[in-house]
Amino acid sequence: MAAPPPRFVFFVVFCITIGGLLFGYDTGVISGALVVIEKDWDLNITQKEFIVGGTTLGAIVGGLFAGYFADTWGRRIITFLSSVVFIVGALIMTFSNHYSVLICGRVVVGLAVGAASMVVPMYIGELAPKEFRGRLVTLNVLAITGGQLIAYLIAWALTDVHNGWRWMFAISVFPALVQLCCLPWLPESPRVLIKRGQEDKARAILHRVYGQNMPESIVEDELESVHQSMRMENASRYRDLLRPINLQPLIVACILQLMQQFSGFNTAMYYSATILQMAGFSSPKSATQFSIAIAATNMVMTIVAIIIIDRFGRRKLLLISFAGMIAGLILLGIAFIFIVGLVKITKDNCSEYVKCGACALDDRCGWSSGSSVCTFKDDTMFGELTRSCESITTRDKVGTWLALASLIFYVALYAVGLGNVPWLIQSEIFAQGIRSKAGSLATATNWVCNFIISVTFLTMTLHITASGTFWLYAGILLLGLCFVFLMVPETKGLKLEDVQRLFTGNHRPYRRSVAVPKAADSDEASDTGNGATRHRHNDDDDGGSSGDEAMDWRRDNSTRIQGHSGALAGPSNATSSTSSGYQAKPFKPTAVVKTDGR
Repeated sequence: MAAPPPRFVFFVVFCITIGGLLFGYDTGVISGALVVIEKDWDLNITQKEFIVGGTTLGAIVGGLFAGYFADTWGRRIITFLSSVVFIVGALIMTFSNHYSVLICGRVVVGLAVGAASMVVPMYIGELAPKEFRGRLVTLNVLAITGGQLIAYLIAWALTDVHNGWRWMFAISVFPALVQLCCLPWLPESPRVLIKRGQEDKARAILHRVYGQNMPESIVEDELESVHQSMRMENASRYRDLLRPINLQPLIVACILQLMQQFSGFNTAMYYSATILQMAGFSSPKSATQFSIAIAATNMVMTIVAIIIIDRFGRRKLLLISFAGMIAGLILLGIAFIFIVGLVKITKDNCSEYVKCGACALDDRCGWSSGSSVCTFKDDTMFGELTRSCESITTRDKVGTWLALASLIFYVALYAVGLGNVPWLIQSEIFAQGIRSKAGSLATATNWVCNFIISVTFLTMTLHITASGTFWLYAGILLLGLCFVFLMVPETKGLKLEDVQRLFTGNHRPYRRSVAVPKAADSDEASDTGNGATRHRHNDDDDGGSSGDEAMDWRRDNSTRIQGHSGALAGPSNATSSTSSGYQAKPFKPTAVVKTDGR
């Protein structure tokens, strides 16, 4: 069992993951702020959807271009810029006095959130020791869920305060300021430094990452792995993503990000207070209060994922997560049949709605609690009208509590797998030369799908009913479950440069025998550009003991990859230079000592 990483690593990860905290806070705060803004500004469904979707629209742009600038300027500079932009956007939202100004602030914040969502997991993945990479990258997801929980608590406290929604946005400035104060002590990614030709600085950072007591050979091994990856992907362009060796991992990353959003999870976060009001929690205060339980579940189960992800593996957690979420969404749809019924919210007359939940979904209508009648909002015959529904009958109460329980179950299964594994896999499966470019495309896919979901959820509940909407998400997840089973490999315990070999040859993730790269001696490497591979039993897929996990330094050294540059990058000049000034080291075959008995 490897020793824990030095405190320096935890400090660096803490500073970087503040970006994740800001991401989560913005996701959570809009849920509570929206029910208050809706009342103050009398918003319709389309306006509410675009207030929510404004951030995701900005994040599409931020995530798409962050990869290019992260390669050009480095991970550290992009982290700095995202903090500054977030502060500007938060201030615009705080002092907005019109719907369009608020939308502008949401878009500006989205630029920062999109950049951070792409750079943070990549930054951590390149700094973290391999044995702890899964847990440390997943800490970013923990920061996101922590930000969501903090946002719900603040929204609950400020719901009844005059202009409370402005304070909700203003508070988000402080974490960004903390990150700005931490940045002077953050190192640049060793991979970026090597690309710039600053190998001595990269070696010094790796010594701090792995600990001063770690043998020099371990640091040299890591440096050589990076050099070899750069050699194979030297001078890459976006068109290189279409090469088979790069296209398959790109498809995997993009589909996982698509599934993360089309699972409907962010509708549960963006609209949780609205959903719970529809489900029978009568006031914005009570709906926001129960939303805290959802956010707390998300955070607790993310902690569970951090503990088990490097033991159980990425693939197994994804399969469990997909199956559980499907069950949760089916139950949630059943609950809404009790509450709303299978009613399309397209009636000509409000009186045609016989349930409060259906009445509350129609912007034109309000519910008279005293008369149990739905009528137009400007109708004064029935006295004060409300769009908050209180469960009265036993059937309504069963639906209300089933909705809350199934929503919590759904969120728990999301957090343990689909909520964090796509970001982790995205930080692992791409070759160094195209890692930023491919990562930015996958992140942009996430945000495009996020935007689609956020601006269509309320509309879909009108046209295909709330139950139909949740069941549609369940059907999409069923397709995702099949995709994960057939296409997503296990990456646990492999070096970043070794993971790429899982996408060569005839590897099939659902088989227990997984092709793992084998070191070839220099003679073999000269005979064939593909090198040699060996097959071993993959305990990651069936929960093998922790003693067989790839956490031993000696085993890591026994899986050094040599002679594969022809297979992965095609013919290339090992000493060619990129425009960034990186000069690849000449390849030096090294002897392989097998210490694991194989």
